[in-house]
Amino acid sequence: MADPITSRSRSGVSASAAGDTRARTLPRWHYLVALIAGAANTLSFAPTPHGGWLQLVIFAFFFAWLARTTSWKSAALTGGAFGFGNFVTGVWWLYVSMHYFGGMAAPLAGAALVLFSLYLAIYPALAAGMWSFCAGHARHSAADDDLPFSPTWHGALAFASAWAIGEWLRGTVFTGFPWLASGYAQVDGPLAGYAPVVGVYGVGWMLALVAALIVQALLRLLRSRHAAADTRGSDRPNAKGNIVSIVVPGGVALALIVIGLLLTLVQWTVPANAPLTVRLLQGNVKQEMKFEEAGMRAAIDQYQQMITSKPADLIVTPETAIPVLAQQLPAPFASAVREFADSTGTSILFGAIGGTITPEGQVIDYTNSLFGLTPGSHDVYRYDKHHLVPFGEFVPWGFRWFVNLMNIPLGDFYRGAPVQKPFMVHNQPVSVNICYEDIFGEEIARNIRESATPAGVLVNSTNLAWFGDTIALDQHLQIARMRSLETGRPMLRATNTGTTAAIDAQGRVIGRLAPYTIGSLDVTVQGTSGNTPYVTSGNNTVLAVSLLLLAFGFAFGPGIARRRNGK
Repeated sequence: MADPITSRSRSGVSASAAGDTRARTLPRWHYLVALIAGAANTLSFAPTPHGGWLQLVIFAFFFAWLARTTSWKSAALTGGAFGFGNFVTGVWWLYVSMHYFGGMAAPLAGAALVLFSLYLAIYPALAAGMWSFCAGHARHSAADDDLPFSPTWHGALAFASAWAIGEWLRGTVFTGFPWLASGYAQVDGPLAGYAPVVGVYGVGWMLALVAALIVQALLRLLRSRHAAADTRGSDRPNAKGNIVSIVVPGGVALALIVIGLLLTLVQWTVPANAPLTVRLLQGNVKQEMKFEEAGMRAAIDQYQQMITSKPADLIVTPETAIPVLAQQLPAPFASAVREFADSTGTSILFGAIGGTITPEGQVIDYTNSLFGLTPGSHDVYRYDKHHLVPFGEFVPWGFRWFVNLMNIPLGDFYRGAPVQKPFMVHNQPVSVNICYEDIFGEEIARNIRESATPAGVLVNSTNLAWFGDTIALDQHLQIARMRSLETGRPMLRATNTGTTAAIDAQGRVIGRLAPYTIGSLDVTVQGTSGNTPYVTSGNNTVLAVSLLLLAFGFAFGPGIARRRNGK
Protein backbone atom coordinates (compact mmCIF):
# COMPACT_ATOMS: atom_id res chain seq x y z
CA MET A 1 0.00 0.00 0.00
CA ALA A 2 1.11 3.54 -0.63
CA ASP A 3 2.96 5.51 2.02
CA PRO A 4 1.84 8.98 3.09
CA ILE A 5 2.96 11.75 0.76
CA THR A 6 5.09 14.43 2.29
CA SER A 7 3.55 17.90 2.51
CA ARG A 8 4.64 20.36 -0.10
CA SER A 9 4.37 24.12 0.17
CA ARG A 10 2.20 25.80 -2.44
CA SER A 11 3.42 28.57 -4.72
CA GLY A 12 6.34 29.32 -2.47
CA VAL A 13 4.28 29.60 0.71
CA SER A 14 5.95 27.75 3.57
CA ALA A 15 4.10 25.28 5.76
CA SER A 16 4.42 27.55 8.78
CA ALA A 17 3.01 30.50 6.88
CA ALA A 18 0.14 28.48 5.50
CA GLY A 19 -1.18 27.71 8.99
CA ASP A 20 -4.58 26.04 9.12
CA THR A 21 -4.96 26.08 5.35
CA ARG A 22 -2.05 23.71 4.86
CA ALA A 23 -2.94 20.57 2.92
CA ARG A 24 -1.08 17.82 1.20
CA THR A 25 -0.60 18.44 -2.50
CA LEU A 26 -0.61 15.39 -4.74
CA PRO A 27 2.06 15.22 -7.46
CA ARG A 28 0.95 14.93 -11.05
CA TRP A 29 2.26 11.39 -11.30
CA HIS A 30 -0.41 10.35 -8.80
CA TYR A 31 -3.05 10.85 -11.50
CA LEU A 32 -0.86 9.21 -14.14
CA VAL A 33 -0.67 6.08 -11.97
CA ALA A 34 -4.47 6.14 -11.59
CA LEU A 35 -4.82 6.35 -15.38
CA ILE A 36 -2.48 3.36 -15.83
CA ALA A 37 -4.48 1.40 -13.27
CA GLY A 38 -7.65 2.16 -15.24
CA ALA A 39 -5.99 0.93 -18.44
CA ALA A 40 -4.94 -2.24 -16.61
CA ASN A 41 -8.56 -2.75 -15.55
CA THR A 42 -9.45 -3.25 -19.22
CA LEU A 43 -7.39 -6.45 -19.07
CA SER A 44 -9.84 -7.89 -16.52
CA PHE A 45 -12.64 -7.93 -19.13
CA ALA A 46 -13.03 -10.38 -22.00
CA PRO A 47 -11.16 -11.87 -23.72
CA THR A 48 -9.05 -12.33 -20.57
CA PRO A 49 -10.13 -15.64 -18.97
CA HIS A 50 -11.18 -15.44 -15.31
CA GLY A 51 -10.31 -11.75 -15.21
CA GLY A 52 -12.50 -11.22 -12.13
CA TRP A 53 -9.63 -12.09 -9.81
CA LEU A 54 -7.33 -9.62 -11.58
CA GLN A 55 -10.03 -6.98 -11.33
CA LEU A 56 -10.26 -7.50 -7.57
CA VAL A 57 -6.55 -6.75 -7.23
CA ILE A 58 -6.82 -3.66 -9.47
CA PHE A 59 -9.79 -2.30 -7.53
CA ALA A 60 -7.98 -2.82 -4.22
CA PHE A 61 -5.07 -0.81 -5.59
CA PHE A 62 -7.44 1.84 -6.93
CA PHE A 63 -9.13 2.30 -3.54
CA ALA A 64 -5.76 2.45 -1.77
CA TRP A 65 -4.67 5.08 -4.28
CA LEU A 66 -7.91 6.96 -3.79
CA ALA A 67 -7.27 6.94 -0.03
CA ARG A 68 -4.21 9.15 -0.62
CA THR A 69 -6.41 12.06 -1.69
CA THR A 70 -7.20 14.86 0.75
CA SER A 71 -10.16 16.58 -0.87
CA TRP A 72 -13.17 15.72 -2.97
CA LYS A 73 -11.51 17.49 -5.89
CA SER A 74 -8.37 15.35 -5.83
CA ALA A 75 -10.54 12.25 -5.30
CA ALA A 76 -12.67 13.15 -8.32
CA LEU A 77 -9.57 13.73 -10.45
CA THR A 78 -8.18 10.37 -9.35
CA GLY A 79 -11.44 8.61 -10.20
CA GLY A 80 -11.65 10.43 -13.52
CA ALA A 81 -8.09 9.47 -14.45
CA PHE A 82 -8.85 5.83 -13.60
CA GLY A 83 -12.02 5.93 -15.68
CA PHE A 84 -10.38 7.59 -18.66
CA GLY A 85 -7.62 4.98 -18.72
CA ASN A 86 -10.24 2.23 -18.59
CA PHE A 87 -12.52 3.62 -21.29
CA VAL A 88 -9.99 4.86 -23.83
CA THR A 89 -8.40 1.39 -23.86
CA GLY A 90 -11.65 -0.53 -23.43
CA VAL A 91 -13.83 1.02 -26.15
CA TRP A 92 -11.13 1.98 -28.66
CA TRP A 93 -12.99 -0.14 -31.22
CA LEU A 94 -15.34 2.82 -31.72
CA TYR A 95 -12.45 4.33 -33.67
CA VAL A 96 -12.73 1.43 -36.13
CA SER A 97 -16.41 2.18 -36.69
CA MET A 98 -15.88 5.90 -37.21
CA HIS A 99 -12.70 5.76 -39.31
CA TYR A 100 -12.64 2.51 -41.31
CA PHE A 101 -16.38 2.12 -41.88
CA GLY A 102 -17.59 5.68 -41.36
CA GLY A 103 -14.89 7.32 -43.44
CA MET A 104 -14.12 9.91 -40.76
CA ALA A 105 -10.59 11.29 -40.93
CA ALA A 106 -8.26 9.50 -38.52
CA PRO A 107 -7.45 12.59 -36.40
CA LEU A 108 -11.15 13.41 -36.03
CA ALA A 109 -12.04 9.81 -35.17
CA GLY A 110 -9.24 9.70 -32.59
CA ALA A 111 -10.36 13.00 -31.10
CA ALA A 112 -13.97 11.78 -30.94
CA LEU A 113 -12.84 8.65 -29.09
CA VAL A 114 -10.85 10.71 -26.59
CA LEU A 115 -13.75 13.12 -26.01
CA PHE A 116 -16.20 10.27 -25.54
CA SER A 117 -13.83 8.58 -23.08
CA LEU A 118 -13.52 11.85 -21.17
CA TYR A 119 -17.31 12.01 -21.00
CA LEU A 120 -17.53 8.45 -19.68
CA ALA A 121 -14.81 9.25 -17.13
CA ILE A 122 -17.13 11.84 -15.56
CA TYR A 123 -19.04 9.03 -13.84
CA PRO A 124 -16.14 7.38 -11.96
CA ALA A 125 -14.98 10.91 -11.13
CA LEU A 126 -18.41 11.63 -9.70
CA ALA A 127 -18.33 8.37 -7.74
CA ALA A 128 -14.92 9.13 -6.25
CA GLY A 129 -16.00 12.67 -5.39
CA MET A 130 -19.18 11.38 -3.72
CA TRP A 131 -17.15 8.92 -1.69
CA SER A 132 -14.74 11.62 -0.52
CA PHE A 133 -17.54 14.05 0.29
CA CYS A 134 -19.57 11.46 2.22
CA ALA A 135 -16.88 9.38 3.89
CA GLY A 136 -13.40 10.34 2.77
CA HIS A 137 -10.57 12.47 4.04
CA ALA A 138 -12.39 15.67 3.05
CA ARG A 139 -15.04 15.09 5.73
CA HIS A 140 -13.01 13.30 8.37
CA SER A 141 -9.90 15.37 8.91
CA ALA A 142 -9.04 18.77 10.20
CA ALA A 143 -7.73 21.30 7.72
CA ASP A 144 -4.18 20.90 9.06
CA ASP A 145 -4.24 17.10 9.09
CA ASP A 146 -1.36 15.96 6.90
CA LEU A 147 -2.05 12.21 7.20
CA PRO A 148 -3.71 10.17 4.48
CA PHE A 149 -7.24 8.94 5.02
CA SER A 150 -7.48 5.72 7.03
CA PRO A 151 -10.10 3.41 5.46
CA THR A 152 -13.07 2.71 7.71
CA TRP A 153 -16.23 0.59 7.61
CA HIS A 154 -18.49 3.41 6.56
CA GLY A 155 -15.81 4.53 4.11
CA ALA A 156 -15.81 1.10 2.47
CA LEU A 157 -19.60 1.01 2.29
CA ALA A 158 -19.69 4.56 0.90
CA PHE A 159 -17.15 3.63 -1.78
CA ALA A 160 -19.21 0.62 -2.88
CA SER A 161 -22.39 2.70 -2.92
CA ALA A 162 -20.91 5.68 -4.76
CA TRP A 163 -19.33 3.37 -7.34
CA ALA A 164 -22.62 1.56 -8.01
CA ILE A 165 -24.55 4.81 -8.38
CA GLY A 166 -21.91 6.21 -10.73
CA GLU A 167 -22.12 3.13 -12.95
CA TRP A 168 -25.92 3.18 -12.89
CA LEU A 169 -25.92 6.83 -13.95
CA ARG A 170 -23.53 6.07 -16.80
CA GLY A 171 -25.92 3.35 -17.94
CA THR A 172 -28.93 5.67 -17.77
CA VAL A 173 -28.10 9.31 -18.61
CA PHE A 174 -28.42 10.31 -22.31
CA THR A 175 -29.89 6.85 -23.10
CA GLY A 176 -26.98 5.23 -21.26
CA PHE A 177 -23.75 3.44 -22.14
CA PRO A 178 -23.12 0.75 -19.49
CA TRP A 179 -20.44 -0.99 -21.54
CA LEU A 180 -17.52 -2.03 -19.27
CA ALA A 181 -19.65 -1.85 -16.13
CA SER A 182 -17.28 -3.42 -13.60
CA GLY A 183 -19.56 -6.34 -12.78
CA TYR A 184 -19.19 -7.79 -16.28
CA ALA A 185 -15.62 -8.85 -15.58
CA GLN A 186 -16.95 -11.03 -12.74
CA VAL A 187 -18.88 -13.38 -15.06
CA ASP A 188 -16.16 -15.99 -14.44
CA GLY A 189 -14.96 -14.34 -11.24
CA PRO A 190 -15.56 -14.94 -7.53
CA LEU A 191 -18.55 -12.58 -7.33
CA ALA A 192 -20.62 -13.95 -10.23
CA GLY A 193 -23.04 -15.60 -7.81
CA TYR A 194 -24.45 -12.23 -6.80
CA ALA A 195 -25.66 -11.47 -10.37
CA PRO A 196 -29.08 -13.20 -10.05
CA VAL A 197 -29.63 -11.37 -6.75
CA VAL A 198 -28.59 -7.79 -7.46
CA GLY A 199 -27.60 -7.60 -11.14
CA VAL A 200 -24.45 -6.25 -12.76
CA TYR A 201 -24.46 -2.99 -10.74
CA GLY A 202 -24.86 -4.98 -7.53
CA VAL A 203 -21.91 -7.14 -8.52
CA GLY A 204 -19.90 -3.94 -9.01
CA TRP A 205 -21.07 -2.82 -5.55
CA MET A 206 -19.78 -6.06 -4.05
CA LEU A 207 -16.51 -5.75 -5.94
CA ALA A 208 -15.88 -2.24 -4.62
CA LEU A 209 -16.81 -3.25 -1.06
CA VAL A 210 -14.55 -6.33 -1.00
CA ALA A 211 -11.65 -4.31 -2.45
CA ALA A 212 -12.11 -1.54 0.12
CA LEU A 213 -12.27 -4.01 3.02
CA ILE A 214 -9.08 -5.72 1.84
CA VAL A 215 -7.34 -2.35 1.74
CA GLN A 216 -8.69 -1.51 5.19
CA ALA A 217 -7.26 -4.72 6.64
CA LEU A 218 -3.89 -4.36 4.90
CA LEU A 219 -3.40 -0.72 5.91
CA ARG A 220 -4.27 -1.52 9.52
CA LEU A 221 -1.76 -4.36 9.41
CA LEU A 222 0.99 -2.13 8.03
CA ARG A 223 0.33 0.61 10.55
CA SER A 224 0.19 -1.90 13.36
CA ARG A 225 3.62 -3.20 12.38
CA HIS A 226 5.01 0.33 12.20
CA ALA A 227 3.59 1.08 15.63
CA ALA A 228 5.11 -2.13 17.00
CA ALA A 229 8.50 -1.17 15.61
CA ASP A 230 8.25 2.27 17.19
CA THR A 231 7.40 0.91 20.65
CA ARG A 232 10.32 -1.56 20.48
CA GLY A 233 8.60 -4.26 22.42
CA SER A 234 6.95 -2.09 25.08
CA ASP A 235 3.47 -2.98 26.29
CA ARG A 236 0.68 -1.94 23.95
CA PRO A 237 -2.69 -1.99 25.66
CA ASN A 238 -4.50 -1.62 22.29
CA ALA A 239 -2.88 -4.68 20.67
CA LYS A 240 -6.10 -6.67 20.85
CA GLY A 241 -8.01 -3.86 19.20
CA ASN A 242 -5.43 -3.70 16.43
CA ILE A 243 -5.84 -7.40 15.73
CA VAL A 244 -9.61 -7.06 15.57
CA SER A 245 -9.35 -4.08 13.20
CA ILE A 246 -7.25 -6.25 10.87
CA VAL A 247 -9.01 -9.60 11.10
CA VAL A 248 -12.63 -8.45 10.95
CA PRO A 249 -12.58 -6.50 7.63
CA GLY A 250 -10.33 -9.12 6.06
CA GLY A 251 -12.65 -11.87 7.30
CA VAL A 252 -15.75 -10.11 5.99
CA ALA A 253 -14.10 -9.64 2.57
CA LEU A 254 -13.21 -13.34 2.48
CA ALA A 255 -16.73 -14.30 3.56
CA LEU A 256 -18.28 -12.19 0.79
CA ILE A 257 -16.06 -13.95 -1.77
CA VAL A 258 -16.98 -17.39 -0.41
CA ILE A 259 -20.70 -16.51 -0.44
CA GLY A 260 -20.36 -15.33 -4.04
CA LEU A 261 -18.80 -18.65 -5.00
CA LEU A 262 -21.47 -20.64 -3.17
CA LEU A 263 -24.32 -18.63 -4.72
CA THR A 264 -23.35 -20.01 -8.14
CA LEU A 265 -24.67 -23.36 -6.89
CA VAL A 266 -28.18 -21.97 -6.31
CA GLN A 267 -30.75 -22.71 -9.04
CA TRP A 268 -33.03 -19.68 -9.17
CA THR A 269 -35.10 -20.94 -12.12
CA VAL A 270 -36.35 -24.36 -13.18
CA PRO A 271 -36.54 -26.10 -16.58
CA ALA A 272 -39.78 -25.39 -18.43
CA ASN A 273 -41.24 -26.90 -21.60
CA ALA A 274 -39.42 -29.20 -24.00
CA PRO A 275 -35.84 -28.38 -25.09
CA LEU A 276 -35.50 -26.57 -28.42
CA THR A 277 -33.20 -27.44 -31.28
CA VAL A 278 -31.77 -24.16 -32.57
CA ARG A 279 -29.72 -23.03 -35.56
CA LEU A 280 -27.95 -19.68 -35.23
CA LEU A 281 -26.74 -18.26 -38.54
CA GLN A 282 -23.58 -16.24 -39.14
CA GLY A 283 -23.33 -14.96 -42.71
CA ASN A 284 -20.11 -12.92 -42.36
CA VAL A 285 -21.39 -10.31 -44.82
CA LYS A 286 -18.85 -7.54 -45.24
CA GLN A 287 -20.10 -4.29 -43.77
CA GLU A 288 -19.01 -2.21 -46.76
CA MET A 289 -21.18 -4.42 -49.04
CA LYS A 290 -24.20 -4.70 -46.78
CA PHE A 291 -26.18 -1.78 -48.22
CA GLU A 292 -24.90 -1.86 -51.79
CA GLU A 293 -27.40 -3.27 -54.29
CA ALA A 294 -25.18 -6.17 -55.34
CA GLY A 295 -24.27 -6.91 -51.74
CA MET A 296 -27.91 -6.84 -50.66
CA ARG A 297 -28.91 -9.36 -53.33
CA ALA A 298 -26.00 -11.61 -52.40
CA ALA A 299 -26.85 -11.42 -48.68
CA ILE A 300 -30.51 -12.30 -49.29
CA ASP A 301 -29.56 -15.27 -51.49
CA GLN A 302 -27.01 -16.44 -48.96
CA TYR A 303 -29.40 -16.34 -46.00
CA GLN A 304 -32.16 -18.00 -48.04
CA GLN A 305 -29.81 -20.91 -48.66
CA MET A 306 -28.63 -21.02 -45.03
CA ILE A 307 -32.17 -20.92 -43.61
CA THR A 308 -33.54 -23.65 -45.87
CA SER A 309 -30.53 -25.99 -45.67
CA LYS A 310 -31.60 -27.77 -42.50
CA PRO A 311 -34.67 -27.70 -40.21
CA ALA A 312 -34.74 -26.97 -36.47
CA ASP A 313 -37.27 -25.84 -33.90
CA LEU A 314 -35.89 -22.30 -34.25
CA ILE A 315 -33.61 -20.60 -36.77
CA VAL A 316 -32.28 -17.09 -36.07
CA THR A 317 -30.45 -14.72 -38.43
CA PRO A 318 -28.36 -11.68 -37.43
CA GLU A 319 -29.64 -8.11 -37.24
CA THR A 320 -30.80 -6.76 -40.65
CA ALA A 321 -29.54 -9.94 -42.32
CA ILE A 322 -32.16 -9.14 -44.97
CA PRO A 323 -31.31 -5.44 -45.48
CA VAL A 324 -34.56 -4.38 -47.14
CA LEU A 325 -37.98 -3.19 -46.08
CA ALA A 326 -40.09 -6.15 -44.95
CA GLN A 327 -42.85 -5.23 -47.42
CA GLN A 328 -40.28 -5.34 -50.23
CA LEU A 329 -38.89 -8.81 -49.56
CA PRO A 330 -38.03 -10.54 -52.84
CA ALA A 331 -40.78 -12.99 -53.75
CA PRO A 332 -38.39 -15.98 -54.14
CA PHE A 333 -37.04 -15.45 -50.62
CA ALA A 334 -40.46 -14.96 -49.03
CA SER A 335 -42.03 -18.02 -50.68
CA ALA A 336 -39.04 -20.30 -50.11
CA VAL A 337 -38.75 -19.44 -46.43
CA ARG A 338 -42.50 -19.72 -45.82
CA GLU A 339 -42.70 -23.09 -47.58
CA PHE A 340 -39.68 -24.35 -45.62
CA ALA A 341 -41.22 -23.29 -42.30
CA ASP A 342 -44.56 -24.96 -43.05
CA SER A 343 -43.10 -28.18 -44.41
CA THR A 344 -40.48 -28.74 -41.70
CA GLY A 345 -42.18 -27.25 -38.62
CA THR A 346 -39.39 -24.71 -38.26
CA SER A 347 -39.93 -21.32 -36.62
CA ILE A 348 -37.77 -18.57 -38.15
CA LEU A 349 -36.62 -15.20 -36.84
CA PHE A 350 -34.96 -12.96 -39.43
CA GLY A 351 -33.70 -9.40 -39.21
CA ALA A 352 -35.01 -6.81 -41.67
CA ILE A 353 -36.15 -3.19 -41.85
CA GLY A 354 -39.66 -2.40 -40.65
CA GLY A 355 -41.74 0.52 -41.75
CA THR A 356 -45.18 1.84 -42.56
CA ILE A 357 -46.24 2.60 -46.12
CA THR A 358 -48.75 5.43 -46.39
CA PRO A 359 -51.60 5.42 -48.97
CA GLU A 360 -49.45 7.79 -50.99
CA GLY A 361 -46.70 5.17 -51.13
CA GLN A 362 -44.35 6.98 -48.75
CA VAL A 363 -42.43 4.91 -46.19
CA ILE A 364 -42.48 6.32 -42.66
CA ASP A 365 -41.56 5.11 -39.17
CA TYR A 366 -38.58 2.96 -40.16
CA THR A 367 -37.68 0.39 -37.49
CA ASN A 368 -34.83 -2.02 -36.84
CA SER A 369 -36.88 -5.19 -36.52
CA LEU A 370 -37.01 -8.94 -36.22
CA PHE A 371 -39.78 -10.81 -38.02
CA GLY A 372 -40.92 -14.28 -37.05
CA LEU A 373 -42.56 -17.02 -39.08
CA THR A 374 -44.49 -19.75 -37.27
CA PRO A 375 -45.17 -23.01 -39.18
CA GLY A 376 -48.78 -23.39 -40.19
CA SER A 377 -49.65 -19.78 -39.41
CA HIS A 378 -49.87 -16.82 -41.78
CA ASP A 379 -49.43 -14.33 -38.92
CA VAL A 380 -46.02 -12.67 -38.91
CA TYR A 381 -44.41 -11.88 -35.55
CA ARG A 382 -42.67 -8.52 -35.31
CA TYR A 383 -40.30 -7.06 -32.74
CA ASP A 384 -39.21 -3.44 -33.13
CA LYS A 385 -36.01 -2.36 -31.44
CA HIS A 386 -36.74 -0.09 -28.48
CA HIS A 387 -33.34 1.08 -27.23
CA LEU A 388 -31.78 2.80 -30.22
CA VAL A 389 -28.07 3.53 -30.71
CA PRO A 390 -27.22 7.26 -30.59
CA PHE A 391 -25.58 8.41 -33.87
CA GLY A 392 -26.35 4.99 -35.37
CA GLU A 393 -30.15 4.79 -35.28
CA PHE A 394 -31.04 8.27 -34.19
CA VAL A 395 -29.21 11.57 -34.22
CA PRO A 396 -29.17 13.41 -30.87
CA TRP A 397 -30.30 17.00 -31.03
CA GLY A 398 -27.48 19.31 -32.08
CA PHE A 399 -25.19 16.56 -33.41
CA ARG A 400 -26.22 16.37 -37.06
CA TRP A 401 -22.89 18.01 -37.94
CA PHE A 402 -21.04 15.08 -36.36
CA VAL A 403 -23.03 12.51 -38.32
CA ASN A 404 -22.34 14.44 -41.52
CA LEU A 405 -18.62 13.78 -40.98
CA MET A 406 -19.20 10.07 -41.64
CA ASN A 407 -20.20 8.30 -44.83
CA ILE A 408 -22.74 6.00 -43.16
CA PRO A 409 -26.40 5.91 -44.18
CA LEU A 410 -27.83 6.96 -40.82
CA GLY A 411 -31.28 8.19 -39.96
CA ASP A 412 -33.82 8.48 -37.19
CA PHE A 413 -35.57 5.18 -36.54
CA TYR A 414 -38.90 4.72 -34.80
CA ARG A 415 -38.76 3.14 -31.32
CA GLY A 416 -40.65 0.01 -30.43
CA ALA A 417 -42.53 -0.38 -27.16
CA PRO A 418 -40.49 -0.99 -23.97
CA VAL A 419 -42.28 -4.30 -23.36
CA GLN A 420 -43.27 -6.42 -26.36
CA LYS A 421 -44.83 -9.86 -26.59
CA PRO A 422 -42.53 -12.87 -26.90
CA PHE A 423 -42.20 -15.04 -29.99
CA MET A 424 -43.77 -18.46 -29.45
CA VAL A 425 -41.73 -21.47 -30.60
CA HIS A 426 -43.98 -24.46 -30.07
CA ASN A 427 -45.03 -23.77 -26.47
CA GLN A 428 -41.82 -21.95 -25.48
CA PRO A 429 -42.01 -18.13 -25.25
CA VAL A 430 -38.85 -16.47 -26.57
CA SER A 431 -37.89 -12.87 -25.69
CA VAL A 432 -35.88 -11.15 -28.42
CA ASN A 433 -33.65 -8.10 -28.46
CA ILE A 434 -31.49 -6.47 -31.09
CA CYS A 435 -27.90 -5.25 -31.14
CA TYR A 436 -26.77 -3.63 -27.91
CA GLU A 437 -30.17 -3.81 -26.22
CA ASP A 438 -28.78 -6.72 -24.23
CA ILE A 439 -26.38 -4.42 -22.37
CA PHE A 440 -29.35 -2.96 -20.48
CA GLY A 441 -30.11 -5.63 -17.91
CA GLU A 442 -33.00 -3.76 -16.32
CA GLU A 443 -34.84 -3.66 -19.66
CA ILE A 444 -34.34 -7.40 -20.23
CA ALA A 445 -35.59 -8.10 -16.69
CA ARG A 446 -38.57 -5.78 -17.21
CA ASN A 447 -39.61 -7.67 -20.34
CA ILE A 448 -39.71 -10.90 -18.35
CA ARG A 449 -41.31 -9.35 -15.26
CA GLU A 450 -44.10 -7.46 -17.02
CA SER A 451 -44.90 -9.87 -19.83
CA ALA A 452 -48.21 -11.70 -19.70
CA THR A 453 -46.29 -14.74 -20.95
CA PRO A 454 -42.80 -14.62 -19.38
CA ALA A 455 -40.12 -15.84 -21.76
CA GLY A 456 -38.05 -18.91 -21.01
CA VAL A 457 -35.34 -18.21 -23.63
CA LEU A 458 -33.56 -14.98 -24.62
CA VAL A 459 -32.42 -14.25 -28.18
CA ASN A 460 -30.06 -11.49 -29.30
CA SER A 461 -29.68 -10.67 -32.99
CA THR A 462 -26.81 -8.33 -33.73
CA ASN A 463 -24.27 -7.04 -36.24
CA LEU A 464 -20.85 -6.14 -34.84
CA ALA A 465 -19.18 -5.87 -38.24
CA TRP A 466 -19.02 -2.11 -37.60
CA PHE A 467 -16.20 -2.73 -35.10
CA GLY A 468 -13.97 -5.14 -36.99
CA ASP A 469 -12.10 -8.04 -35.44
CA THR A 470 -11.64 -6.34 -32.07
CA ILE A 471 -12.25 -6.99 -28.38
CA ALA A 472 -15.78 -5.63 -28.84
CA LEU A 473 -16.90 -9.10 -29.98
CA ASP A 474 -15.68 -10.85 -26.83
CA GLN A 475 -16.89 -8.04 -24.59
CA HIS A 476 -20.40 -8.29 -26.03
CA LEU A 477 -20.45 -12.05 -25.49
CA GLN A 478 -19.42 -11.48 -21.87
CA ILE A 479 -22.28 -9.00 -21.47
CA ALA A 480 -24.74 -11.56 -22.86
CA ARG A 481 -23.48 -14.10 -20.33
CA MET A 482 -24.28 -11.63 -17.53
CA ARG A 483 -27.87 -11.38 -18.81
CA SER A 484 -28.18 -15.17 -18.49
CA LEU A 485 -26.83 -15.03 -14.94
CA GLU A 486 -29.18 -12.21 -13.97
CA THR A 487 -32.31 -13.81 -15.39
CA GLY A 488 -31.57 -17.52 -15.04
CA ARG A 489 -32.36 -18.02 -18.73
CA PRO A 490 -30.37 -19.23 -21.74
CA MET A 491 -29.26 -16.59 -24.24
CA LEU A 492 -28.90 -17.28 -27.98
CA ARG A 493 -26.81 -14.88 -30.08
CA ALA A 494 -26.92 -14.75 -33.89
CA THR A 495 -24.34 -12.30 -35.22
CA ASN A 496 -23.15 -11.28 -38.66
CA THR A 497 -19.40 -11.60 -38.09
CA GLY A 498 -19.15 -12.89 -34.51
CA THR A 499 -19.45 -13.92 -31.88
CA THR A 500 -22.40 -16.24 -32.57
CA ALA A 501 -22.92 -18.33 -29.45
CA ALA A 502 -25.34 -20.20 -27.22
CA ILE A 503 -25.28 -19.59 -23.45
CA ASP A 504 -27.07 -21.75 -20.91
CA ALA A 505 -29.09 -20.51 -17.91
CA GLN A 506 -25.95 -20.57 -15.73
CA GLY A 507 -24.07 -18.20 -18.04
CA ARG A 508 -21.86 -20.89 -19.56
CA VAL A 509 -21.05 -20.84 -23.28
CA ILE A 510 -22.24 -24.19 -24.66
CA GLY A 511 -21.36 -23.49 -28.28
CA ARG A 512 -19.89 -20.75 -30.45
CA LEU A 513 -18.69 -20.06 -33.97
CA ALA A 514 -15.30 -18.64 -34.82
CA PRO A 515 -15.52 -14.93 -35.73
CA TYR A 516 -15.37 -13.94 -39.38
CA THR A 517 -16.47 -17.32 -40.68
CA ILE A 518 -19.65 -18.39 -42.47
CA GLY A 519 -21.63 -21.07 -40.70
CA SER A 520 -24.48 -22.12 -38.48
CA LEU A 521 -24.36 -23.13 -34.84
CA ASP A 522 -26.60 -26.10 -34.06
CA VAL A 523 -27.45 -26.43 -30.36
CA THR A 524 -30.17 -27.70 -28.06
CA VAL A 525 -31.29 -25.36 -25.29
CA GLN A 526 -33.54 -25.84 -22.31
CA GLY A 527 -35.85 -22.95 -21.47
CA THR A 528 -36.60 -22.03 -17.86
CA SER A 529 -39.32 -20.43 -15.77
CA GLY A 530 -39.38 -18.51 -12.51
CA ASN A 531 -37.92 -15.18 -11.48
CA THR A 532 -34.53 -14.49 -9.97
CA PRO A 533 -34.46 -11.77 -7.26
CA TYR A 534 -32.99 -9.42 -9.85
CA VAL A 535 -35.80 -10.00 -12.33
CA THR A 536 -38.28 -9.27 -9.52
CA SER A 537 -36.73 -6.04 -8.26
CA GLY A 538 -34.37 -4.88 -11.01
CA ASN A 539 -31.83 -2.25 -9.95
CA ASN A 540 -34.07 -0.92 -7.16
CA THR A 541 -32.33 -2.94 -4.46
CA VAL A 542 -28.78 -1.77 -5.11
CA LEU A 543 -29.90 1.83 -5.67
CA ALA A 544 -31.92 1.99 -2.45
CA VAL A 545 -29.13 0.46 -0.36
CA SER A 546 -26.50 2.70 -1.96
CA LEU A 547 -28.44 5.92 -1.39
CA LEU A 548 -29.17 4.96 2.21
CA LEU A 549 -25.52 4.18 2.98
CA LEU A 550 -24.28 7.38 1.33
CA ALA A 551 -26.77 9.40 3.35
CA PHE A 552 -25.56 7.65 6.51
CA GLY A 553 -21.92 8.36 5.67
CA PHE A 554 -22.68 12.01 4.96
CA ALA A 555 -24.72 12.51 8.15
CA PHE A 556 -22.73 10.49 10.68
CA GLY A 557 -19.30 9.93 9.15
CA PRO A 558 -17.56 13.01 10.61
CA GLY A 559 -18.86 12.23 14.10
CA ILE A 560 -17.64 8.65 13.87
CA ALA A 561 -14.22 9.89 12.75
CA ARG A 562 -13.98 12.35 15.64
CA ARG A 563 -14.81 9.65 18.18
CA ARG A 564 -12.29 7.32 16.58
CA ASN A 565 -9.59 9.96 16.80
CA GLY A 566 -10.56 10.91 20.35
CA LYS A 567 -11.55 14.45 19.40
